[in-house]
This record gives sequence, C-alpha cells and structure tokens, in this order.
Amino acid sequence: MLQAYKDRIARVLRISRREIGVFKRRPLLIFCMLVAPIFVTLYFTSLMEQGLPDRLPTGLVDEDDSPTTRQLVRILSSMKTTGLDHRYATFSDARRAMQKGEIYAFFYIPKGTTEQAIGQRQPKISFYTADTYYIPAALLMKDLKTLSELSGLAVTRETLSAKGVPASSVMGILQPIVMETHPLSNPYLNYGILLNNLIIPGIVIILIMITTTYTIGMEWKIGTQKSLLNKMGGGSVPVVLTGKLLPQTILYTTIFIGNDIYLYRILGYPCQCGLGPMFLLGFMTVLTAQAMGVSMFGVFVGQMRMAMSGCALLGVLSISMAGFSYPVPAMTGLLQNLSYIFPLRDYFLIYANQALNGYSIIFAWKPILAMLIIMALPLLFLRRYRNAFNTVEYKP
Repeated sequence: MLQAYKDRIARVLRISRREIGVFKRRPLLIFCMLVAPIFVTLYFTSLMEQGLPDRLPTGLVDEDDSPTTRQLVRILSSMKTTGLDHRYATFSDARRAMQKGEIYAFFYIPKGTTEQAIGQRQPKISFYTADTYYIPAALLMKDLKTLSELSGLAVTRETLSAKGVPASSVMGILQPIVMETHPLSNPYLNYGILLNNLIIPGIVIILIMITTTYTIGMEWKIGTQKSLLNKMGGGSVPVVLTGKLLPQTILYTTIFIGNDIYLYRILGYPCQCGLGPMFLLGFMTVLTAQAMGVSMFGVFVGQMRMAMSGCALLGVLSISMAGFSYPVPAMTGLLQNLSYIFPLRDYFLIYANQALNGYSIIFAWKPILAMLIIMALPLLFLRRYRNAFNTVEYKP
C-alpha cells in the first residue's frame, strides 16, 4: 500500500515537471499566471490610491449673489468631492455644459432666493446630476443634497437671529438632536478597500479557470492525452489532473499570498483576522477555481474553446453575483441560492467575515461549505474523463 502511494506521488511529480517544461515553451501561460495578476494588482491599487475620486467638475449658477448664497458656495467649495471651478451666468449655459460632458452636476440658485426665504415664501433651489456617469453623479448628489439642507438651515438661522433669539439657542432649535455616524469596517469610506479586494481576486479567478481548461485541453489538441494517462499517469485520472495542475496551484497561491502582503501590510488595508486566515482563503480559492475549470472541461470534453468560453462567462457573471456592486439579498430567491456556485461570491463573504469584521469563522460556514462542494465537483466527472482520455478526439 505504501509503495503504491509512493508510486502515485512520483507520477504526479513527473507530470508536474513535464508541465513546467510546457510553461517554458508557451510564454502566454506565464503571462496569464504571473504577469497579468501582478499588473492587475498594481494597476487597480494605483488607480484607487486616493480612495475616492475628488474635485469632480461641478458647475454653479448663482443668480441671487447674496451674502447668504455666497456663504453656501464657500461651503460647497470646501467639500472634497466637489470641484466647483465652473461658474455660469444662466441655467441654459450650465445645462449645455453638462450635456457636453464638461461637468457632472451643477447647483442652481435663482434670483431672489434669500429675500423670499426671509419673507417665508419658500423659494426653490435645485441641483442637477448627469447620472450617465453613475459614480461621479452619486458622489456629487450627496454633497449637493447636504448643501441644499444647509441652505435652509442657514436662512432659518438668519431669521431667528433677526427675531432676537439668542445665538446659544439657535443651534438647539435648528438641530435638537445631533446625529453621529460610525462607518464600521471601512471608516474612511475608501472605495479601494472594497473594490480592490474583489476586482483583483475576481480577475485572478477568471485566469485560473481559463488556464486550467487550457492546459488540460492542450493534451487533446496536440494528441498526447492517451499517452499521458496510460504511460505517465498509470491509468489514473486524479494523478494526471493533480500533476498537471500542481505547478499552477503553487504559483497562483503564491500570487494570492503576495497580494495579501501587499494590500494588508504595505498599503495598510484593514485586516482584522491577520494574514494566516487570508493565506488559507487564497489557497482555498485557487483550488475552488481550478475545480470549476476541471468540471467545465468535464462537461465539454475535447472542446477546449467551449470550456474556456464557459469559464470566461462564469467568471464575468461572478462579478455581478458577488454582491459588492448589487446586494444579493435584493435578488430573487433563485439567484440568491445560485450565487454560492460562484467562487468570487464565496471569497467575498469569507473576506468580509474575516478581514473586514473579524467575526468568528463559524458565521461563514455557508460559503466555506460551498467551496468544499465545488472542490469535490470533479469527482463526478472522473469516469467521463477516463473515457475521454481514451476515446474522445479534439474538437475545434
């Protein structure tokens, strides 16, 4: 029995050495497994280095031009997100500028606003955002809405002061209850902390699935699948697949470990659980993605292009189904249950549980169970693989 295990290990290592030789002859594999993940990491972390976009082009139309409105404009100019560098004389000029894409939003104060407010005639001020550009418009909407609320409070303060209300009592009337905001897990509201921890693993997962199906499918394309199974693998499909994927497993796991060190130690992203659990999560994610690739090729045996296309489609859908852009609980019940078959969704849930919140791992049992089930999926295709190695020819 012990000799049989030693023989299997020797066969796995022999196939792995053969696979490393394939890497040397195919630079595209090295690019996908090493160069592309490093480039993606550096690109997205440098792109979101500031956390949030700031000084977004914003227009202003102040037809009233009173001391009160000028004070509001100064407040708006001090907001980090708003770049109030565009002034327009009329509403039409600001509208045309937004249609041309010169600004993402503009704030409009009509003539007589202050006079009507003091006379309690409820003047109207308005702001307009170009929601074609969703993120800039959403960020500016927050600032402009805040300013709109402050404008009403400013006028009320002036009115109360004119009526002789003591300054010490004015704020108690304007804001009887003071609200405190405590953003947990991401107190700086940094987009990079959220997006980089999902976009980078998401792209790496797609690369893992595609390279897995590619390396397996190449055996059919060059016609070596029979000799690989019967001569080098001793007729064992698990030995062949393990040997072919072992170098990729080691390389991709190293990529995940390097990303964790870069994000959590060098860039200082929050990590409540320490690096150990994140290293283990990266290893599990690699195995899960490879299992998806092996299963996908098991469905399309001999059809490398179909298997790669299926993996690419699954990877792209996982970006939407992960839940960091659109919440999964807001989806239909069927989609909520299907979301667990996407490795990126499981990665996101465990990452949020461990790195962001530092909760007990028991609360993440569902995504962990889903990962383990996905890892076991290739067992369903062992007989299909054995028949394919011996009888199925390459189908372009």
